[in-house]
Amino acid sequence: MARLVVERDADGWTVVVRLAWWEALLARRRAVRVPRAWVAAAGVEPDWWRAMRGTPVVGRCRPGRFCVGEREHVLGRDFVAVRAGVPAVVLDLRPPAPFVRLAVSVPDAGEAARTLRPGGDADEEGGAEEASG
Repeated sequence: MARLVVERDADGWTVVVRLAWWEALLARRRAVRVPRAWVAAAGVEPDWWRAMRGTPVVGRCRPGRFCVGEREHVLGRDFVAVRAGVPAVVLDLRPPAPFVRLAVSVPDAGEAARTLRPGGDADEEGGAEEASG
């Protein structure tokens, strides 16, 4: 299962989606990294399939099980790593982000969304922080 973490680096805080080996294989990438300043909004979608929009471009979807990869729609591209039965953290991003939205299934989606909201907890803390389990 993908992990969502917030790391501190030379440029400030970075949101990182780290994929499991099989997800990385399907999505053709190991991770997605965006500066935390690009996060415009963070929320939780209890129904994983509602976090997806558009059509798959890169990656793989198995109906009723999971979807991982990039999806294209009128507004641009989204990156999703969602699983059935697990709520998704939905991050809307500002330009010049490579994606319009990130949707990642994590066990404690509510806590992760609170941490990632603009002005959230990671601004004050030092070191890497795991936003999900």
